[in-house]
Amino acid sequence: MPTVRAHPGHPHDPSHGGGGGSNGNANTPISPCSGCRLNLLLSYAGWHPDPWVDRLPRLLEPMGVISHMAGNGREATKLLSSVPIHVAVVDMALPLDMSRPEVEPEFEEGGPRLLEILNRLDEPPPVVAIKRSRTHRDDTRDIAAALRMGAFAILDRPQTTADLNVVLDVLRRCLERHYQGRWPGSS
Repeated sequence: MPTVRAHPGHPHDPSHGGGGGSNGNANTPISPCSGCRLNLLLSYAGWHPDPWVDRLPRLLEPMGVISHMAGNGREATKLLSSVPIHVAVVDMALPLDMSRPEVEPEFEEGGPRLLEILNRLDEPPPVVAIKRSRTHRDDTRDIAAALRMGAFAILDRPQTTADLNVVLDVLRRCLERHYQGRWPGSS
């Protein structure tokens, strides 16, 4: 199983005595838990010191939503091969691979590639794309790429609590539309 960062407070986060291991490292393998209703892929390009992706899992976990976080395209791809993902949030600014610092991130974009990979899955999950919002040209390119790959929604980068509420509402609509208001796998 690949190494994926479990968010703090997650039952599989080793700093909280969960099932992720006992080495104290935040990058530990996590496995699906029996009380999970939905696996959420959260990709994040790391552009803000207090990111919304660190707050979102704490809000969703009491409902049985397990957030699997990926900081680059390669991590997200490994995660897709080991955990069934029911909804994916794709940061369009996601780098492809952080192990290659000599390559400019804008030329090695992991967000658009991750959209392509998700779209090619046998059962693609609904995708929420997060725009980079650097320039109007970038916005147009991100929107076009996300729509071509069948994104359910395209959002500006969450900055405030109100923006986080928009993300939560979009995730709720994903459940309603793609899973008829039921948790994936429930009868």
